[in-house]
This record gives sequence, C-alpha cells and structure tokens, in this order.
Amino acid sequence: MPSFQGNGINLYFEQFGARTDPPLLLLHGIGCQLVQWPQSFIDGLVARSLRVICMDNRDVGLSEKLDALGQIDATALMSAMASGQPVVAPYTLADMAADALSLMDHLGLEDAHMLGVSMGGMIAQHLALGHADRLRSLITVMSSTGNPDLPPPAPEAAAVLVTAPPATDRDSLIAYQQSMWDVIGGERYRSREEGIGRLAPAAIDRMVHPQGFARQLAAIVADGSRVERLESVALPTLVIHGDADPLVPLAAGEDIAQSIPGAELEVVREMGHDLPESLIPTLVARISRFLHGIEAQRPVTPDRIRGGLA
Repeated sequence: MPSFQGNGINLYFEQFGARTDPPLLLLHGIGCQLVQWPQSFIDGLVARSLRVICMDNRDVGLSEKLDALGQIDATALMSAMASGQPVVAPYTLADMAADALSLMDHLGLEDAHMLGVSMGGMIAQHLALGHADRLRSLITVMSSTGNPDLPPPAPEAAAVLVTAPPATDRDSLIAYQQSMWDVIGGERYRSREEGIGRLAPAAIDRMVHPQGFARQLAAIVADGSRVERLESVALPTLVIHGDADPLVPLAAGEDIAQSIPGAELEVVREMGHDLPESLIPTLVARISRFLHGIEAQRPVTPDRIRGGLA
C-alpha cells in the first residue's frame, strides 16, 4: 500500500501517469477521499502529459485518524462561524499543508503544481503563502479566501453539511452522502448521477469517519481570512469557480483572483460545488493549457527531482 510516515502521521497516496511528466498534486475537499476524484478527471490530466498525485488528507480515507485530539460538534462550529466567534481547532490548515509537503519530500519532488478543490484550495493557499519555492503554480477550484465579508452559503447548503445521517447502515450512509452532494452540487447537474455524489458507494465502502469531517471543518472555520496575506503570492495562479455554487458562492472565487496579483479567473457556467462529468473535459482542457503554458517557460533541464520514488 502506498502509505508513509510524514509530518508525524501516516498518510496514504496514489499516483498516475509517467514519472517524467510535470507533477500535479491534487488536494481534495472536506471529508473527501482520493476515490472521490472522478476517474475521468485523473485520466484526462494524465492523457495531457501530467503526473497526477492524489492523497487522503489526514483524518479521512486510509490516512491516519486523529481521534485522540477530541470530538467536535459540527453544528456548534457552524454557529460560531455565522456569529464570528473565535474557534480553536485540533489542527490547522497549515498542518494539512505540511502533510502535502511531506508527501512531496517522500516522492523526492523539489516542486510541483498544486490544485486544491474547496478545502483543498485553502490548503493550497497555505502552501503558496509559506512554501512558494515548492510550488510551480497554484490552482484553486470552488474555494475561498476565508474572508468574513463574503456572501454566506445558501441556507440549505450550510444545513446539509451538519445534518447527521438518519442511520449508519451502508444504504443509509450512501443515500445521505448522495443527498448532500445533490444539494451542494447545484440545480443544473444531479450529482448522484454524474457528479461526486455518484462516487458515494466507493467512499462509504472504503472508510466512514465522520469525526474526521468535523475536525477538518474546525480547521477551516478557525483559519480566518487569508486576503491580506494572499497579496504577497507571486505564483502563476488559476482560479476556477462555478457561477451556481450554493456552498461557496462565486464571489469567493472572485475574491481569490482579486487578492492574488495576476491570477486568472475561469468562471464555469452552471457549475455548483461539484465536478460534473459533462464539465470535466472543459476543466481538464483549461487546467492542462494553464500548466503546460507554465512548463513551456521553465528552463529546458531534466525534472528537478531529488532521488526518492521518482
């Protein structure tokens, strides 16, 4: 199994494509496992000559569970966020960024392109802020700066994140997760049919760990605004956001693009908080064009790889 000890915990990862192709590390959203990346998304990037690396974030999937850090009340967290009360989290988004760096070290990668979805985009921002020398570029998808002045999630989208499943048997958990994705995925595409919601059975069969979700939510809420710090980011940056996202409204993506000098903003019509199958060719084409444009400007030298598992 491709797991290792990094940043003091056990982390699980998988990689796809030729080791000589430019490396792209994918960071997923809250509670999501690497099996919740659509295979067509990974395959499309690999077909465009990219080495794709995925990991289970701490506390989910096959990476280490941090139950010893204590239980979290997700509903209380959302209330604190809505009222602007301070939150202390068991670990931080910066800690999760350090996990990603430890994976790069394990693979012997001096640097890599970084793509983060939702919470993963927030983790990627921390990498850009604290470890810009390890990033070739930054891509955020349906993410946010944490700016408290941004529009809030739609009430139904916020509620579904903290609503407990009615039961804990397999069928109930799958139905619960599919219903959640149907809500946050927006009205245009039914997630259980063509979005991340259709991957719920694979995720439930692989690992169920609701307290990991809650601790990750605490890390998001406790992080606060990154707006002022993002003004110092000098990396090539692409911001992708749907104009129909009920969980993280388009204004959040616009805020990232406005905060990072020179960032490109790609608005995807009718996309909610999801990766619908019919939009994946468009997303893959935009991402690969951006990354290969950066690669074309890099010095013509062998990939900068320091041994390891290259």
